Amino acid sequence: MPSSQSTQGGKTFGLLKEQQRQKLEEINKEYLEDQKYSDEDDLAEKLEGFKNKYAEFDLNDQGEIDLMGLKRMMEKLGVPKTHLELKKMIVEVTGGSSNTINYRDFVKMMLGKRSAVLKLVLIFEDKANGSPCKPEGPPPKRDIASLP
Repeated sequence: MPSSQSTQGGKTFGLLKEQQRQKLEEINKEYLEDQKYSDEDDLAEKLEGFKNKYAEFDLNDQGEIDLMGLKRMMEKLGVPKTHLELKKMIVEVTGGSSNTINYRDFVKMMLGKRSAVLKLVLIFEDKANGSPCKPEGPPPKRDIASLP
């Protein structure tokens, strides 16, 4: 008799993503209730942004960013890093306590005063992509040559 594990991978994956999102929501709530961050401007908005950014990474089964997930994200952002650089980035975020970045570490990094490499890359990427200083009007015409 086939086990219930044989349901389609996509469905299971979707469920996993959903569970991960719920977990991130719960962690966001903790931050919103934390006195330490009560004077942080637009905290709810920032946390929502962090959650979405974190969910863009390829997370492992525990819902954490591992070396390969970080590597793929950096490549996607156009800043490929060596294994050593990636390891340093993870240590910078986790303080060396783990070789994966969990969401709490991620939020601490993003809200923290220290400028971790990962934080700088993400902030830069946000400014480059999601910034309101994009020129208004229709996007420039793209010719075939400029397509990736």
